[in-house]
Amino acid sequence: MGEELRLYSYWRSSAAYRVRIGLNLKGLGYETVPVHLLRDGGEQLAPDYARTNPQKLVPVLQHGQRLFRQSLAILEYVDEVWPSPPLLPATSRERQRVRSLAQLVASDIHPLNNLRVMRYLDREWNVPQPERDVWTRHWISEGFDAFEALLQGHPATGTFCDGHLPTLADCCLVPQIYNARRFGLDIERWPTICAIEQACLELPAFRDAAPDRQPDAPQQA
Repeated sequence: MGEELRLYSYWRSSAAYRVRIGLNLKGLGYETVPVHLLRDGGEQLAPDYARTNPQKLVPVLQHGQRLFRQSLAILEYVDEVWPSPPLLPATSRERQRVRSLAQLVASDIHPLNNLRVMRYLDREWNVPQPERDVWTRHWISEGFDAFEALLQGHPATGTFCDGHLPTLADCCLVPQIYNARRFGLDIERWPTICAIEQACLELPAFRDAAPDRQPDAPQQA
């Protein structure tokens, strides 16, 4: 599997951030292909990029000549092709728990504060920015309340979401925490989430995937 990896990414996209963490945990080198989600109305909407991803979203992972879409599906592909270190635990029951935590973020929290949702609220319903920010904080808080409850006191919770190695769940959680802080949420409200984030950020794989370390990040970031 010596074919080149390219990641179509935007520095502040939490979905792309997840994939960057996963690739880094695997020790895989990749080329970043920036897709600016705001410039010229959004480069993801241009016809050339729409042929790369008809959903007009990032990330897309290119492995050789093949294109892979949807961040969780990309991460599972990466885990199958490069199984060490694993992003999913050994047993079916443990894998189900990790996938459910990951999907709590990727399917339930993140879509409600995604850029295209914010644009729709703005352009179609004229919802002002302060109200959109309240919307975002509400849905992140609802999700984190549930995430924290699923972690607290569970025998599988360890240094990370599941045991003492980072998994798919941690790849999803850390970018969502970044988003939460952007919108003014105090993460200390969720002590288990906070402790797991601190453990993750001790690892170079997580630190190097951070938005402000990306080649397309603006200088002031």
